Amino acid sequence: MARVAGIKDVARQAGVSVGTVSNVINRPEAVLPETRARVLAAIDDLGYVRSESARQLRAGRSRIMALLVLDMGNPFFVDVARGAERAARQAGLGVMVCNSGQSPAEEAEYLGLFAEQRVCGVLVTPADATGRNLEAFRRHRIPFVLVDRVASSTGTCAVSVDDVRGGALAVGHLVSAGHRSVAYVSGPGDLHQIRDRREGALSALAGAGLGPEALVEIPSERLDVAAGRDAGARLLGLVPRPTAVFCANDLLALGVLQSLYAAGVRVPQDIAIVGYDDIEFAAAAAVPLTSVRQPAVKMGRLAAELLLEEADEEDGTHEHRSVVLQPELVVRASSAAAP
Repeated sequence: MARVAGIKDVARQAGVSVGTVSNVINRPEAVLPETRARVLAAIDDLGYVRSESARQLRAGRSRIMALLVLDMGNPFFVDVARGAERAARQAGLGVMVCNSGQSPAEEAEYLGLFAEQRVCGVLVTPADATGRNLEAFRRHRIPFVLVDRVASSTGTCAVSVDDVRGGALAVGHLVSAGHRSVAYVSGPGDLHQIRDRREGALSALAGAGLGPEALVEIPSERLDVAAGRDAGARLLGLVPRPTAVFCANDLLALGVLQSLYAAGVRVPQDIAIVGYDDIEFAAAAAVPLTSVRQPAVKMGRLAAELLLEEADEEDGTHEHRSVVLQPELVVRASSAAAP
C-alpha cells in the first residue's frame, strides 16, 4: 500500500517550509500568490488531505456535531437530522448521527464516544428518563441541546413540540366527528411525549363532557409498525370495541391499519385512525392517514442553531432557551364521522 502523503512531503516538493503549507491551507491570504500556486500544485500532485484528527487535537474540538436519537428507523428522526445537517453545513460542520435504540446503556456509550472524539456539541433525544447520563456528560464541558424533549432545568437549551396540544388536536378531531370511545395506542411509559399526548387526549374528552374511561389505553413497549400490528390485534379483541384509535406515532398507526385491513375491518367506516408525526408514509398509506404534524426539520435546524450559539460563547455568557413549537392536525381519509 502506498504511503499517504503528509504536510512535510508537500513542503519538500514545493520547496517551502511546513509553516508556509499550513498558511496556504488555513490563511491563504498571508501567502504570496506565486508561492500559494506552487503549494497548491504540490497538494494536487501528491493527493494530500490534511489530517482532521491532528487539527482537532490542536484546536481542542472537532468540526463534527453529534446527533443522538431514539430510533433512526423512524422517519421523524430522519427529518430532524435533515434540519440539523442543513444548519451544521452552513457553519462548515459535519453531523455524526447515532441511534440509542431507546437504551440508556447505549446512550451512555455514545456520550462517552462523543467526549473521546471531542465533538463540538451534541443534539440528543434522551433515552435515560432519569437524566443521569447527561448530568455525567456535563463534566466534559461539551455543549448539548435536547431535541423533542422539554428541559427540566434552565441550564440546558431544548427544542420540543407542545405534545399536550397535539394530543388534544387528535382526540378533539375524533370527538367532533362523533366518536365517544377512543383507544390510545401508546408507547414506553417513561417517555414524556407519550404522557403528554395522553394528557392532551384526556383534556379533549373532558372538554366534550366525557370521562377518562372514554380513553382505552393499549400500551406498547416500542414505537414501530410491528408493535402497531400487535396493538391492532388487541384492539380487535376489545368488547365493546372503540370506534376510533389515536396512536402515539405514525408507525404505530400504520401497523394498526395493517392489522385492521387484514381482519376485514373498514377504515374509517368501522374504526377511525389518527397518527402522530405526519411522516411521509402517512399520506401514502392504503388509507391516507390523518396525523398530527410535527415540524421535525425545523426542530432539528433550531436545535443545531442553539448549539452553535452556545459553542461560540465559551465565556459562559450563553443564555439557555427552551423553544416549544406548535403541532398541526392534517386531516385525511382515515378519520371520519362515527358509525
